[in-house]
Amino acid sequence: MKKKAANLIIPALFCFAIMAESFAPSLTCAPSYGYLVQKDSVDTFALLLREGDSLRKAYCFGASAESFDDAALAAPDSLSRLRAEEEAMLSRNGLSMLSYCSKPTVVARQRFSLEDFFLYYPMPDKSWRAVPNVLDSIAPSPLQKATFVRGNEPTIYYSAADADGALNIYRTDFADTVWTAPALAAEHITSSGNEIFPILSNDGKAMYFASDGLYGMGGYDLYVSLWDDTINDWGTPSNLGFPFSSPYDDFLLINTTDGKHTIFASNRDCSKDSVYVYVLEYDSLPMHSMVEDESEEIRALASLLPGDNAAQVDNEVLSSSLDDSSGVLREYVDKVLQIKHIRDTIRIKVTEADAARDLYVLADEAGRRAIAGKLLSYEESIVSLEEALNTANRELQKLEMDMILSGKTLDFDKVQALADKEVKGADQGYAFSARSLGPELQMKVEKPEPEFDYSFMILPEGRFAEDNNLPEGIVYQIQIFSKNSPAEVKDLKGLSPVFSRKTGAAKYTYFAGLFRTYNDALSNLNKVKKAGFKTAFIVAFRNGESVTVATARKQEKPAK
Repeated sequence: MKKKAANLIIPALFCFAIMAESFAPSLTCAPSYGYLVQKDSVDTFALLLREGDSLRKAYCFGASAESFDDAALAAPDSLSRLRAEEEAMLSRNGLSMLSYCSKPTVVARQRFSLEDFFLYYPMPDKSWRAVPNVLDSIAPSPLQKATFVRGNEPTIYYSAADADGALNIYRTDFADTVWTAPALAAEHITSSGNEIFPILSNDGKAMYFASDGLYGMGGYDLYVSLWDDTINDWGTPSNLGFPFSSPYDDFLLINTTDGKHTIFASNRDCSKDSVYVYVLEYDSLPMHSMVEDESEEIRALASLLPGDNAAQVDNEVLSSSLDDSSGVLREYVDKVLQIKHIRDTIRIKVTEADAARDLYVLADEAGRRAIAGKLLSYEESIVSLEEALNTANRELQKLEMDMILSGKTLDFDKVQALADKEVKGADQGYAFSARSLGPELQMKVEKPEPEFDYSFMILPEGRFAEDNNLPEGIVYQIQIFSKNSPAEVKDLKGLSPVFSRKTGAAKYTYFAGLFRTYNDALSNLNKVKKAGFKTAFIVAFRNGESVTVATARKQEKPAK
């Protein structure tokens, strides 16, 4: 089944910036127009496409759009023209996103292999599982090499290929002893392209993911979708904006559990087999401003280099120094880190709650009502965090007891030093530490029931429709026969789908197919007659109610 194209969404919510080195002098925002001498050449269209792509990747969005417009005019056929118009739209999207930019503090960036870059994210050890696996049985995509599965969570969101090979975000829930059949996560986050690396926020109310099929500027862009309690589903996603998103591939964004950093990966400025991982200071309320197209500032924004005042970045892989073949030290350090992160987050929430209380005293009645809601949210969050802290402390004590009973000892000074070194702020640099790939997934997952195909077909054996309700709008069907008793499959003569309706006290009438236009129904009428229903004829319905064919034809939506 083809994926449903999502509606256009609002432009960038966030757009991060930092002063950085300029691009090579050979990059320019002025089109070369070298193709003009080859106007009659069959290569004109291809040359214009390449020029538009190069200009967009040099962050020259306006000039890029112009090149793609010229490509549309030089297109050899309608499909080529459509491709050029779509590329021009991506460039104009990039131009639009330049009106809403902010400037974060970049703590660090480091290049890693595309094969295992995700293992250097500060996420639970052994939470990444190699693809293929029980959830994603297809060979890994060029970018997504593993599935993130956090232990003991009742719900898993992940990306996997559908029957057409496109990557969707799916959800599965643990129910008693098995995981439910995977289902698409939400209509809003399912595009005509691919969606990869879904990651939930720490509070579970936001989903970050990458897509090459939603409102963007080319390649994979980064998006956030917020959970909407009113519809009990994920809301319309928003592009995180330039330069968080870029004309290159940008993916796998997380906010660290300690509330200090935002981390994501991109293949901008990289070879095809590597990515940069960027570490930014988390900013919950970024200031926004407009950036001019075709300016050096755009390239500085895109490079996201650490600021000049940051200390030397420490990129040693700390796990190589653990000398811990059993994994006990690694587990212990991770637990200490978890406790540190929770404590830091509690401190942040308490500070925010105190500030809200100060504002409450000064606010008017309407303002107090709004602040009261925020205060309640803070208090609920703090209670939840304190419970998590108590649980983590108990788990740490159990680890210590297990090691004592097994005769193992730890250098606690070394553990504390490693824990202090692993997460550092911009004034100290940042240390990337490798995690281990988790074991093969062992999950019992229900198989999804196959969806009924309502396309009109003539099969070796006919099929009754699973649902006799008609969709909204104008629908045509081919009436094939009536009986005083229910029909059997052999009566259908291979037609599928066949709908049944009681049309009298003891009479059943049968209709073949679902057709949105009269011409579609007409083109299949002779097939039905040749199958053995010589008296078959076309009937029409509007919103499930019978109307004349003439009325329906007048109300058909005009072809676009």
